[in-house]
Amino acid sequence: MLVKSILGEFLYEAENTRKLLNAIPDSSLSYKPSEKSWTTAQLASHIAETYNWWQGTLEQPVFDMATYKYDKGDVSKASTIVAKFEENVKLAQASLEKATDESMMEMWSMVMGDTVLVQPAMRIQMIRGFLMNHLYHHRGELIVYLRASGNKVPGLYGPTADDRG
Repeated sequence: MLVKSILGEFLYEAENTRKLLNAIPDSSLSYKPSEKSWTTAQLASHIAETYNWWQGTLEQPVFDMATYKYDKGDVSKASTIVAKFEENVKLAQASLEKATDESMMEMWSMVMGDTVLVQPAMRIQMIRGFLMNHLYHHRGELIVYLRASGNKVPGLYGPTADDRG
């Protein structure tokens, strides 16, 4: 029942992420709100890449960032970022569909070589915090980027000011 619930949220939120990534025009990819911020392209790429972390989180007891191959891909066009997202979402969904309620209760941690980045905790806690909540945080940032750069924001949980005309 736990996996079924997470899968439902995953699919719903993947559609919201898809809407948001598809709202990015190529002309806004270089926008960044401050010198310390990522560009829109970098932030969108990170959002797309986050879906690639599901496999390692669901299928391994330890996620080693030292051996992880971060694939930024081509960020010169919004469509290539969306394509990377679509590829990663399929892999994530397949891993989630193979998971069991019992596997969600297993311990999981994140390391960078010999350095512990995330102390061992139940996998379900990491899915909620490390994967889902982390993603929602960055989507919120991307919404601010879109609005600040003069673009329309799609409704994720209902209409936005852009939908009201």
